Amino acid sequence: MYISTKEDILNGKVTDVYFERVLKIIKEKNLDKRVKAEIALRRLPNGYDWGIFVGLDEVLELLEGKNLNVRAIKEGTVFRENEPVLEIEGMYSEFAIYETAILGFLCQESGVATKAAMLKQLVRNKPLLSFGARRMHPAASVAIERAAFIGGCDGVSTVQAAEVLGLDASGTTPHSLILLSGDTVKAIEYFDEVVESNAPRIILVDTFGDEKFETLRVAEALGKKLSGVRLDTTSSRRGNFKVILDEIKWELKLRGLEHVKIYATGGLDIETIKPIVDIVDGFGVGTNLSSATTIDFSMDIVEIDGKPMAKKGKKSGSKSLLRCDYCFDDSVVPFTHQTIYCEKCGRGTKRDILETVLLDGKRINEQEDAKELRKYVLKQLDIISGNSK
Repeated sequence: MYISTKEDILNGKVTDVYFERVLKIIKEKNLDKRVKAEIALRRLPNGYDWGIFVGLDEVLELLEGKNLNVRAIKEGTVFRENEPVLEIEGMYSEFAIYETAILGFLCQESGVATKAAMLKQLVRNKPLLSFGARRMHPAASVAIERAAFIGGCDGVSTVQAAEVLGLDASGTTPHSLILLSGDTVKAIEYFDEVVESNAPRIILVDTFGDEKFETLRVAEALGKKLSGVRLDTTSSRRGNFKVILDEIKWELKLRGLEHVKIYATGGLDIETIKPIVDIVDGFGVGTNLSSATTIDFSMDIVEIDGKPMAKKGKKSGSKSLLRCDYCFDDSVVPFTHQTIYCEKCGRGTKRDILETVLLDGKRINEQEDAKELRKYVLKQLDIISGNSK
């Protein structure tokens, strides 16, 4: 299998080759200097107003034990364009070889977390499940599912990711069970007989026949034990998906079967969820979540031996990211310990949200639980959506 192990990453084997070459030159020409290097984003993907910062825990694991200081925004924090999210201070030779891995952690995981947060902002209190493991390299599945969960997903589908996150894995039934059973009703009956009772009884209703009539058949067969039905109909056979879903909801309500929830999956994204968000009770998103647009962070030196220094197009010097604790208005200023009054809302105080997380190679705080980070993200979503009290 084409997999880089944890040891490969820690040993710097996944680096871009030019870092190996520059380190050789630095050593032979005695060019090593103490620097501050900043990670920031110049431009968000089209249509994005903000991102969710995820991947910090792995960056700290990579840098821990080295003679480095790191300042960063908290994992799960909302960030915007041209804002520093992380700063590394130390001899350049101490961390140069890790730039590739550091950016890999942050760019992909922040991209997934950001898409999850955007989806959660849309579906609000309805369940949002990460179903994209089969669309990614399995070696990255735990990292991707963790990022999706922190970003706002209510559950993940893979067994290992669920174990790491302390969750029960989320899933229903595949089409294969129904095909092997030869009938949708038989399939849910077999599921009910065999699978542990705490697993929700949710069945696909689009394998053989019309979704509405299959829904009514399984509802009659399983009664109150049926938790829900899932529609994953291929787009070539779907017709008007909203009309189909609305028809099923009508028939269930008419028969007093409102306990049977309707779940939608199959190529869903923000634009395809919008028309059905008020009809469907829960959503499973796969490819468009796990293959979310990467957040294109870059790392640049901004200070050398205590003097501001950066390439053209980049502002030099160590910085503070001041954020209003009330309205989330941001200001990027030269590094300061001061807090300032927020002139935008007139109610909050701006403080630096770039905090020291690694000092002389030692972590300042313990790793945060993913469930708490998810709560933190959801709280921020309320603020930027204007729903906070």
